[in-house]
Amino acid sequence: LKFYLSFLNILCINLLVSLKRNMFSEGQITFAILFIIGFSILLAIAYKKDYKLHQQYYKGSIWVLLAFICFIGLIAAIKYYFI
Repeated sequence: LKFYLSFLNILCINLLVSLKRNMFSEGQITFAILFIIGFSILLAIAYKKDYKLHQQYYKGSIWVLLAFICFIGLIAAIKYYFI
């Protein structure tokens, strides 16, 4: 949830900066902000409903994620040290 709120904050700041450049109309920016807020709320609600199922069916999946990150790190290390 913290990730989505920080992501929402970054998007809103970018939209406000673009308002100064007259890239979008005021209505478009209002719609975008409301859409992002609404989508984030619906996403949080859906995640909250499925939280128990995620714990049941995806138990131990953190190890797969860590293995994948280590593998990508290994590939990057090989690239930068040997090439």
